[in-house]
Amino acid sequence: MAIIKINEHTKTGKAFMAMFEAFFKGVEGIEIVEDNYNQVNEEEVIYSAEFVEKVRKAEENIKNGETTTLNPEDIWGSLGLK
Repeated sequence: MAIIKINEHTKTGKAFMAMFEAFFKGVEGIEIVEDNYNQVNEEEVIYSAEFVEKVRKAEENIKNGETTTLNPEDIWGSLGLK
């Protein structure tokens, strides 16, 4: 027995599944054993919740146009720290 893992959310995976169904549907000895469309592979979180929240807030600020432009000639002054 061989196992083939296919990511059906990718263009290639969708094409493979379409080809599979066209050529092998109903053929004895070949079948889809597991169909987990809602399966999510959870990876270990390596960032603290506080850091993730800061990044999300920064992304939201950028979307709202709330950014700071730095002058490379006067970085401290651009930040109001002079």
